[in-house]
Amino acid sequence: MSITIDVNGTQHEVEGDPSMPLLYALRDQIGLRGAKFGCGLGQCGACTVIVDGRAVYSCLMPISALEGRAVTTTEGLLEDGEPGKVHRAFIEEQAAQCGYCIAGMVMRAQHLLERNPDPTDDQILDGMQTNLCRCGTHAAIIRAVKRAARS
Repeated sequence: MSITIDVNGTQHEVEGDPSMPLLYALRDQIGLRGAKFGCGLGQCGACTVIVDGRAVYSCLMPISALEGRAVTTTEGLLEDGEPGKVHRAFIEEQAAQCGYCIAGMVMRAQHLLERNPDPTDDQILDGMQTNLCRCGTHAAIIRAVKRAARS
């Protein structure tokens, strides 16, 4: 099956079984490696992207569900090839240790801030809870989301 997917404002022709996860199309066919394979079960958030304004696990999203929908990846948040506002906040707060979860965390934070540009601590915790960081940098991640909200 061939399907056209809008990723970061660019149309991409993707070939594969209709049930193929978006994550595989992004990484293997489109060449965007920000979203990571973590669990493959929608439990860790390393593969988080935004589809039509909603944060989703790309490991669970079949390509057949994406015709005519807009996908944003962490690469789509770059500003003139440089880190965007949320990226910069994560860098400034040194929120990454191993870095594996960070692209998904950035996307979850972006989604949260699009819906609530001035979240409270509890709202940040609630909004970020579906993404896991095994290195334990959660405090720095929370600070990064606060910094991004202020900028």
